[in-house]
Amino acid sequence: MSGYPAPASERSWGNPQPTLQDLAPEAALRKLELIVTRRLDGLLNGDYPGLLPGPGTELAEARIYEPGTDDVRRMDWNVTARTTVPHVRDMVADRELETWALVDGTASMDFGTGRVEKRDLAVAAVAAVGFITARAGNRLGALVTGDHRGRGGLYRFPARAGRGPLLTLLHALLTAPRMPPGTPAGSLAEAIVAMDRSVRRRGLVVVVSDFLDGLGDAGTAFPAPAPSWERPLHRLALRHQVVAVEVYDPRELDLPDVGVLTVVDPETGRRREVATASTRLRERYAAAAAEQRATIRESLRRSGIPRLALRTDGDWLRDIVEHVEIQRRLAGAPPVAPPVADPVTGPVTGPVPGTPGGRP
Repeated sequence: MSGYPAPASERSWGNPQPTLQDLAPEAALRKLELIVTRRLDGLLNGDYPGLLPGPGTELAEARIYEPGTDDVRRMDWNVTARTTVPHVRDMVADRELETWALVDGTASMDFGTGRVEKRDLAVAAVAAVGFITARAGNRLGALVTGDHRGRGGLYRFPARAGRGPLLTLLHALLTAPRMPPGTPAGSLAEAIVAMDRSVRRRGLVVVVSDFLDGLGDAGTAFPAPAPSWERPLHRLALRHQVVAVEVYDPRELDLPDVGVLTVVDPETGRRREVATASTRLRERYAAAAAEQRATIRESLRRSGIPRLALRTDGDWLRDIVEHVEIQRRLAGAPPVAPPVADPVTGPVTGPVPGTPGGRP
């Protein structure tokens, strides 16, 4: 399954709406920072396992668990599952941590029929991780795939501490040009390999993508072949704590009955008209989409990597907090208070700031 509805201006259904990139990036950044620092305050105080390692510590090598000596809260369940032997991972104190974000900026991320586009959610996810990292005094760096002066490529933002470098990164993500369909951008697997080679210090790596790159055509083989990014992602997780942030749009799961619809392959630019009135076609589309998502989930599970799913029509803040709460319970940490409304930022539910429902 491939292809996306044509740009909003060319569709016969729905009205084009401004996205985060259409508004002033400075205003959007201020709103993002305010929301993250106020509404995720429960994650900004004290330890916050599940999203970042604790402050003042660095992940060390995993080793075999010693009963009666080691704290079971240090159990490395990923390594334990892969080796079938209980392992713990020590923490080295008094070292500045590094957090890295690998951000998918390819053409398939320039899509959204909900409140936002997938690339907007990518910016929101990086902002959430980034402001928490900066608040803890740790360093944040990024590798971004996407377009630069009309060329696809992989661009590196060195790991630096502080609010200024983070805002520079977020501004670059907000103002990055869209990749024209068919522009070579490199694969997600290649980007993960580059991350593994360039980041030698152990820490947290957050991979933000729709993870559609490297998947085989749905329904052509059973069982579905492993995605091309699975093996390099597995290797990356052997050294670092890795979190996968999967962003997707509801129209990638179900095709609407809107008559004849023009779909575009974002990687090649090829267009095709589809008669969506066909019930059989819509059922086949939904089945293929479900198979793709199942393949992504299973690949991440095999690699022992936690998955945070964000929908373009969902509440990304609540999804992040729920994910962290689950990871905290697995790590034996105290629960996080749910995000609440405050008199400045308003209710917690709502889209990414800078979009129609969350305009600064």
